Amino acid sequence: MADTMHLVSFHPPHVQLKSQILKLTPFFNAVVVYFAFVHNPKGELWTTVLKCLPIVMLMLYVVAKGFALTTAYRYSQRILLGLICSCIGDALLNINLFLHGMGAFAIGHIWYISAFGWKPLKLPVGVALYICLVVVISVVLNRLDAVLAIGVPLYAALLTTTCWRALACALHDSSCLNTLCAAGAVLFLLSDLIIGITMFFVTVPFSRLIIMSTYYTAQFAIAFSTAKDLPKFRKLAESGKPSHKGQGGVKTIKD
Repeated sequence: MADTMHLVSFHPPHVQLKSQILKLTPFFNAVVVYFAFVHNPKGELWTTVLKCLPIVMLMLYVVAKGFALTTAYRYSQRILLGLICSCIGDALLNINLFLHGMGAFAIGHIWYISAFGWKPLKLPVGVALYICLVVVISVVLNRLDAVLAIGVPLYAALLTTTCWRALACALHDSSCLNTLCAAGAVLFLLSDLIIGITMFFVTVPFSRLIIMSTYYTAQFAIAFSTAKDLPKFRKLAESGKPSHKGQGGVKTIKD
């Protein structure tokens, strides 16, 4: 029997990622609506709704992209819980309940840390981040009242740990999704750092725009990383890049 060559198409990783990004269109629309209509929020119900809407869209993405209450989707489950806590925190901060909002975000970071896990440890990364944390807290501590003097360092430690664990995952496996998630965690830290500078030191020009844009980008990156729970991404991670011959996005199979 003569040998024949068949061309079988496959979807490379960047095509799969693009298909997931398209599912996030409601999130991008919600962010545009927020920045278009919310300029000086003062705790109104409608500004609270618009502030929370992008995070709600990310929550819907985590579920709609593929989700189940099984161990295979444990990462997505924990990120979803972190997003829910973040959404509650957004609402509380918008109505000037700062301590309550910070508490909700703190619980959210615990879920994020749980999702990222502790292996590999990458201890030098954590040590470097905690040294920076100690320096920042030592500078700001005398500007905090009794309650904030406890709450802010605790929250900052959780936020720093979130950043550490996300970076550790990316350093161990530098896939697109892990790298994006790590960048998101760094942006989350940057966003909250600007909040701290504005609250306790000087007003940063365009602070709300910078804070909210970095915050939404951070949450997008973290939520988007749940795509790695999908079977096609898990198989790709387990097997590495698919080997193929030929060009133009096809591989050849010899009968």
